[in-house]
Amino acid sequence: MELARKTFVVWAVATIGVGAAATGCGTDKKSSSPSSSAASSSAASSTAQPSDYSALLIKPTDIGGDLTAPQPPVLNPNGAAGVAQLFANADNSRRIGDTILIVADPATAAAGLDNTKSNYTSKVSGTWQPADVGSNGSMISGTSPDNSQAVTVLLFTEGKALVNLEFDSAPNDPIDPARRRISAASKMPRSRTGCTAKS
Repeated sequence: MELARKTFVVWAVATIGVGAAATGCGTDKKSSSPSSSAASSSAASSTAQPSDYSALLIKPTDIGGDLTAPQPPVLNPNGAAGVAQLFANADNSRRIGDTILIVADPATAAAGLDNTKSNYTSKVSGTWQPADVGSNGSMISGTSPDNSQAVTVLLFTEGKALVNLEFDSAPNDPIDPARRRISAASKMPRSRTGCTAKS
């Protein structure tokens, strides 16, 4: 279970990562996150302590069913401002990954969403469709390239927050679309409260 959790978090952050300065919700303190090419050669320094964004995550009660959060959330995964949480059933055959990155501004979040969509082309078959959630909402449903699992990805932005919800299960046991909608709907109030852009 730990390997699946770490693999998901690293992949999600690498996919979403936009290599820009990150700004915490509701604060003027800034910290920087190195680009992926510079990460190995230099570490970013931060004058502020990393923020705990775990309140922005969906909760197991939002999802229902047999999915739980077997481990605590990963705060500021790979040094990027944000949070990630893996929900799974007992045998790890059904998983929902919830990753939220907090970036410099809404334009950076939108660019990160476009980058994430491009990176998913090698992970899931299907066509991106608009999704009525947040700003720039997009969803893709299909299977992994080897047809070993059903994959649905829901991406959206809300202010400076870039949200990635990934639903993975056996190819003959896709996660119910109603559960995906409930997860997205339940996330909206927390995202709006936590990270809306100021006009």
